[in-house]
Amino acid sequence: MWSLRKIQVSDVDFLLAQQIRTAVFVQEQGVDASDEYDAFEEVSQHYLVTADSKAVATARWRFTPNGIKLERFAVLPNHRGKGIGQYLLKKMIEEVQKYAKPIYLHAQIQVADFYQKLGFEKEGALFEEAGIQHFKMLFKQ
Repeated sequence: MWSLRKIQVSDVDFLLAQQIRTAVFVQEQGVDASDEYDAFEEVSQHYLVTADSKAVATARWRFTPNGIKLERFAVLPNHRGKGIGQYLLKKMIEEVQKYAKPIYLHAQIQVADFYQKLGFEKEGALFEEAGIQHFKMLFKQ
């Protein structure tokens, strides 16, 4: 089915994660590459999901002053709707819960319901990030 690997910025597989993020955020959503790739790449824990040995999804998490921020969730278009995003999110939550810190993310408005179904609640008003409307969402389970 799917395989999940932790990867580092220095790993060859990080290039696959970058390709997925570029395809989803830069090409599909029009996010500027300078906004997509930031100073937090080196300090984040990155993940890569493969299906049939092909890289299909990626995400990362990092420590912030507000807790643990899950971010950069990207699933290639032809692999959406198959449960890969849910699988990746659940695995990341399992990993970070051991730190006993608040877990949060900035959800694009069109996927806020997805995160809500998986235990996140909106906090605060809608805001813009990289030209896209987002909600801050906290994990409540």
